[in-house]
Amino acid sequence: MADARLRTWLCVILSIQILIKSEAFNVGITYVQNAVAKGAVCLDGSPPAYHFDKGVGAGANNWLILFEGGAWCNNVTTCLARRDTRLGSSKQMVKELSFSGILSNKQKFNPDFYNWNKIKVRYCDGASFTGDVEAVNPATNLHFRGARAFVAIVEDLMSKGMSNAQNAILSGCSAGGLAAILNCDRFRALMPARTKVKCLADAGYFINAKDVSGASHIENFYSEVVATHGSAKNLPTSCTSKMKPGLCFFPQNVVPQIQTPLFIINAAYDAWQIKNILAPGVADPHGTWNSCKLDIKKCSPNQLKIMQDFRLEFLRALSAVGTSPSRGMFIDSCNTHCQAGTEATWLRNDSPIVAKTSIAKAVGDWYYERITSQKIDCAYPCNPTCHNGMFD
Repeated sequence: MADARLRTWLCVILSIQILIKSEAFNVGITYVQNAVAKGAVCLDGSPPAYHFDKGVGAGANNWLILFEGGAWCNNVTTCLARRDTRLGSSKQMVKELSFSGILSNKQKFNPDFYNWNKIKVRYCDGASFTGDVEAVNPATNLHFRGARAFVAIVEDLMSKGMSNAQNAILSGCSAGGLAAILNCDRFRALMPARTKVKCLADAGYFINAKDVSGASHIENFYSEVVATHGSAKNLPTSCTSKMKPGLCFFPQNVVPQIQTPLFIINAAYDAWQIKNILAPGVADPHGTWNSCKLDIKKCSPNQLKIMQDFRLEFLRALSAVGTSPSRGMFIDSCNTHCQAGTEATWLRNDSPIVAKTSIAKAVGDWYYERITSQKIDCAYPCNPTCHNGMFD
C-alpha cells in the first residue's frame, strides 16, 4: 500500500515538472563585449550579459527588460566572495536560462506581453546597477561599475531595435526590482521621447525597519553598499539632497519623486525581508527564528505577532507610492519572494489572487490603463491562494 502511494506521488510530481517545463523555454546568453572598453563591467571586469527572446508580430516593437536578483555586497570581503561566481562574473554564468511567467512566450500564460521582446539581464555588480568607482585595486581586481553597465546594456539593446520601441517596461526581481526603481527615471531619459515607458518592481520594495533585536541592521548594510560602490552620485538627487545617500537605497525614500509610472509587486510577508531585515542571523544568535523563516506555519504566536507588525510597517512604507492612477500595486499576504518570473505565481489556475485578480492581470490592467490597479490583500492567513515558501 505504501509503495503504491509513493508511486502515485512520484507520478504527480513528475506530471507537475513536465507541466512547468512545458510552460518555460530556454534562451541563450548575449555578452555586451563593447562594454569592456567603456569600463562598464561586472565585479571581475568581465562584460555584462543578458538573455534575449525577440518579439514577434504586434509585439515586435515592444520591449520588456527584467533585471535578475541576488542581494548585494557591502565591502571588499563580501564582494570578493561574489567576484568569481555568477553574481560577479559573466564567465561563471550558465549559457542558457529558462523564461517563464512574465517572460513566457505563450499567450495562454502571458496574454499581455507574450509577443514582446523579452530580456533578462544578469546581475553581476553587487549594487543594483548603481555603482561607479573609477579606481581598481590590483590586489582585488574588483570593479564597482554597475551604473556604467546599466547604460551599456540599454545602449546595446537600442542598437538591436529598442530605439524603435513603442512600449517599454523596465522590471526586475529582488535586487533587480530595486534596480528597476532606482534606475527608473534614468531609463526613461535614455529611451526615445515617443516611447511609452513604465517600471515594474517585483519583490524590490525593501523597507527600512529595525530587526528583532532593535538594531538598524539593513540601514547600516545599505549605507555600506552605497559607500563601497560609490553609488551616491547615481541615486536620485531628489533624495540625496535631503538625506544620507544610504537612505536613498530604500524605495520608500525615492518613489515619491519618481516621474515615470511605477508598479510594485510584493508579498507583505516577503520571505527575504523576514529572513534578512526582520530576523537576520546577527539579531537571532540562538536561531529561535530558523524554523519560522523556513515555514510560516511553524512560527510561534509571538513570532506571528511580530510579523503582523512588520506587515503594518511595510504598508506604511508603501504609502509613499501614492494613489495616482500611474502607480499600481499588487500586495498579497504571502510569505514568498519574487512572483512575476514564475508561471506558478504569475498566471496559472492556482496562482495568487487578490480582489479576484491575478498578478498578470493586475500588471496588464495597469500598463494598458484598462483600470486603476492597486490591490492590497488582507492579513495572513486570509489568502488560500498563496504559494508560501517559494524563494527565487
